[in-house]
Amino acid sequence: MIKMTNIVKRFGDNAVLTDVTFEAHNREIFGLMGPSGAGKTTIINILTRQLDADGGTYSTGAEMLETGLMLDSDGLFVRLTCFENLNLYAEIYKIPRKKSLEALKNVGLGDAAKKSVNALSKGMRQRLALARAILHEPKVLFLDEPTSGLDPATAKGIHKLIRSLCDNGATVFLTTHNMDEAISLCNHVALLHKGKIIEYGVPAEICERHDSFKTVPDLEAVFIKLTGVTLE
Repeated sequence: MIKMTNIVKRFGDNAVLTDVTFEAHNREIFGLMGPSGAGKTTIINILTRQLDADGGTYSTGAEMLETGLMLDSDGLFVRLTCFENLNLYAEIYKIPRKKSLEALKNVGLGDAAKKSVNALSKGMRQRLALARAILHEPKVLFLDEPTSGLDPATAKGIHKLIRSLCDNGATVFLTTHNMDEAISLCNHVALLHKGKIIEYGVPAEICERHDSFKTVPDLEAVFIKLTGVTLE
């Protein structure tokens, strides 16, 4: 479904991505892991056609209106309510307004439908951005750090929702720093360091290859072994 082959991206003389190759299969959850500045957001921006690659090929298997996107910069309209924010997109997608309420309930914001965005906490804004991304039941969903800064109970609910979306036919591409999240959610992961994929595969199998499977798989130990740095 989502595929990159030998992707190269430069900003001036700075090579941000070098020979990036991976594939996310249909109806799976794929995790891209790496520290800040590794190139994760650049990869999402290329896949969602916000940036052009300087070399290589890529595809997502979906049209733009079949794609959902949640980035770190949420782009919400702060003077509008949660419900009004989603309704703007419901009109674009030509779907009933009741879908806005359903999306809000799915992310635990059903009681905040009439609350303005500027009155929301960071975590609530994050959930609203996720509600917007899933509003039209996209075929492919890109999530950039979807549970960053959320409390454990809320993050667990978001994990359940992501699994449900995948079970219902969506292909989910997410970036994360959270090792437990990647191991529990993702069918495959790619480890990204300084714009290069340094490992790729099933999380448990990656850990087994690098002897980092003592009591539980430890992807961070693998990353430190390969790079000498943590994923923070």
